Order: sequence, then C-alpha cells, then structure tokens
Amino acid sequence: MLTLPNALQLEGSPPISGIPTVVARQVTALGTAPDDLSREVYGVLGLPIDALDLPALLRKMSSAADGATPLFISTPNVNFLIASRSNPEFRDSLLLSDLCLPDGMPIVWIARLLGIPIKQRISGADLFDALKRRSGRRLKVFLFGGADGVAETVCDNLNSQDGGLECVGVLNPGFRSIGAISSDSVIEKINSSRADLVAVFLSAIKAQAWLLLNHERLAVPIRAQFGATINFQAGTIGRAPRYLREAGMEWLWRIKEEPYLWRRYRNDGFKLLYLILTRVLPLIIGAQWRRFRGSRAPDQPMTELNQDNQSVTVSLSGVLAAQYVDRAIPYFREAISAKKQIVINLSKSRTIDPRFFGLFLVLHKHMLGQGSGLKFTGVTSRIKRAFRLNGFDFLLRDEA
Repeated sequence: MLTLPNALQLEGSPPISGIPTVVARQVTALGTAPDDLSREVYGVLGLPIDALDLPALLRKMSSAADGATPLFISTPNVNFLIASRSNPEFRDSLLLSDLCLPDGMPIVWIARLLGIPIKQRISGADLFDALKRRSGRRLKVFLFGGADGVAETVCDNLNSQDGGLECVGVLNPGFRSIGAISSDSVIEKINSSRADLVAVFLSAIKAQAWLLLNHERLAVPIRAQFGATINFQAGTIGRAPRYLREAGMEWLWRIKEEPYLWRRYRNDGFKLLYLILTRVLPLIIGAQWRRFRGSRAPDQPMTELNQDNQSVTVSLSGVLAAQYVDRAIPYFREAISAKKQIVINLSKSRTIDPRFFGLFLVLHKHMLGQGSGLKFTGVTSRIKRAFRLNGFDFLLRDEA
C-alpha cells in the first residue's frame, strides 16, 4: 500500500490505515487513469523514463489541454534519481506520474548505455521554451511559486509577446507547509483562472508532493514541475550555453550562478558514480556476456493467465525483452479488467530488460489505484539480481 509523508496530510484530515482520506482518493484517481499499458516507458535505476521526443510531448500536452484527462508530468534528473533512492514517497510521486521526461544528460547517457532508445533530453526549461514557441491555440498557464515578483515578471513578459503561452495567474505561496499551500483558497484561485497548465516552481520534493496531494482537486488539465525555469525566464539567473548543456556540464554553470549548489552537486555526483560502478557497469557487462555466448535471437517469452476468486496470475517465461512486450500487454490488460490482485509468476523467466520493468511500473501504478501493490512470485536468485541492479527491488517488498 502506498504510504505518503506526513507533509502531505491536510490539517483536519482523518487518517484511514495511516493515509488521510483525501490522499487515498488521490492515489485512486492516479492509479485508475485510462489504459496506459502501451506507454513507451523504461525502467532506469528505479525510475520510469518515457522515450518520446519534444514534438510528441507537445502533441500529448495539446490533447490533454483539449480533453478531460489530467496529465501529470515529472522531469527526473540526477537529483531526482538520488533523492528517490532514499525517499520512497518522492519515488512514488514519479511512479504515479503520467509522463517522466529525461531531464539531465547523465540520465540520457545511462539510458543509452543500457540500450534504451531515449530520443533526447527534455528539461523543464527546454519544455517551457518550446511551449512559448508553439503555434496554434495559446495555452493558458498559471505560474505557481518562485521568489517575490519573479512570476509576475515572467507573466508580463509572456503576455507582451505573441507566443504559445498566455499567463492567466500567478501565486507565490511562500515558505509554508504543503498543507498550508494546499488550502481551499489556493486551489480555488488556480482553478478559477481556467488555465490549461499549472507550472510549479518549488523545490523538487515539495513540488512533487504538492502535485500528488492536489491531483484530484485541481481542475487544470496539465500539471508539471519546472524548478529553476522561472528564474531563467525572468533573467534573474543565467542559463548555461547550449554546448555546456549538451556536454552534460550544466552543473558547472549552475554553481557559478548559484554557488550554494556545489554541495548538492558534489554529493549527487559521488552517489551517481557509485551507482554507475555497482549497477550500470554490471548490467552492461552482463548484456555483453550474453551476446558473446550466442548471437541467436532470444527465446520468445510465453505468457499464461490464470485466476481464482482473489487474484489473477500472469506467468512469464523466457527472455523478457522489449521486442516482445506488446505480446504481454493484452494479458495484463485482461488481468487489470478483472479488478483483482495481480500476481506475476517469474519462475521460468531468464532475464528482464528495462522495457519490461517499465511495463511493471505501469502495472504497479494501476494496482496502487486498487489499494494494493503488484506482487511477484517464483523470483529466482538471477531475477532478483536483475531487480536489484536495475533499482527495482522495492517492487519485491510484496513478493508472494
């Protein structure tokens, strides 16, 4: 069962099994979104990363703005990766997102080293610039966060230009608790703006917590955390030149602009190096060894589905590789429709690649919406090692 931090509890909300009523509704709403099993998402060191380019993302956002289905976008970078490993609640906010964009060149490089077809880095700042340049109907944006006067400056700049964004409201909530900035008056001000997009400019952990908590209360169809983008747009902090961003050296520029960040980059850098040495390199070596031992195509996996009164068991055998994921999706779609506990039997599975881990994450999201987690059975030592190296051993906490 998903457990959320105390910071997410609204004042006066009675807890149910340790989760406030309002938050339990948010988890249900997020977990029972329209079928997204075909979403091209990959598992990268414990995080979901979507393989899509900027034009495809803009099309999805336009569709969300014209429809009734909310779109919760997260932008994981190295700081997100490191924080998610020690903060399960923060990690859950990423798992419950509708899209996770690769923000940060190290994430892109790691993904590509693991054979994941990540098309490009899409940072919050790049996305905001692309939204300003887009043609067609202007998206109405509400700017939430930023230092005093900064959001107002950006709002005036947007409305003085004939770009793709029209600012319809700003609010600086100040340095208050999650509950305090989730009051009825705050949510009503955002909703009454009739915005298409609420752009959140808070710290990563606080922004994700606020977006998750208020998912059901917000009427704005598109929600995303843009971090320091507000400062770049206002010109209070200069953004790194493109050549530094593409070289993965943007952090050096950020330290120049904001010297206090050096400790965060140092700590994250050492932890990232540790992950590369203990997780990424073994995965690369294992993949190369399997190629060396034989060049034949991997055995096509077999999928079986059985159910009883309490659960549906999906048995997967063979090599769980990306080229076969579309064959497994119909079985899981049928399992979800049964509205029972889903158990995945891996006793005859040989290997699991990042695309199948991505599918497991989407299934996990659906099961959270039903009030339980995804369960695995028959996990051999080889498969358990694959879960650990890829950063998904947390999925085995409910191992049957």
